[in-house]
Amino acid sequence: MSRVQLALNVSNIDEAVAFYSKLFATEPAKRRDGYANFAIDSPPLKLVLIESADAAGSLNHLGVEVFSTDEVAAAQARLAGDGLATATEENVTCCYAVQDKVWVDDPDGAPWEIYTVLGDSEVPNGDLRSVDVCGAGACATTELEADQPGASVSGRC
Repeated sequence: MSRVQLALNVSNIDEAVAFYSKLFATEPAKRRDGYANFAIDSPPLKLVLIESADAAGSLNHLGVEVFSTDEVAAAQARLAGDGLATATEENVTCCYAVQDKVWVDDPDGAPWEIYTVLGDSEVPNGDLRSVDVCGAGACATTELEADQPGASVSGRC
């Protein structure tokens, strides 16, 4: 079963962890300096908190966590087949994990990722991607090839 991911920018990670631990009656699955994530069973949710006092808003990005690279590839093929611009990242270290993922932006520019975690990492190796794909929050550390003509998503501008 997959689950929706909600990644939020928070001004104080300790206060946010305390609040969300109470709200969802669970402790973080992973906690690092300025970062925490919760793997919540009910409702099925991956909640990611990123400490960022200077963020323009609370939404960092949205996502769907799936459980295999094959599911990521199938999502990319389905989205591209439906005419959406996509960008893929394979074996990228981001958010204290090694991941395969595909990105797509909604009509208002909110970034969505469909991803699978391949392994844990002790370093973030880049920040989470934000709505501003060309800004300081870009996650990709190498240039991404667009999966179709006219794609608007890239790792480097």
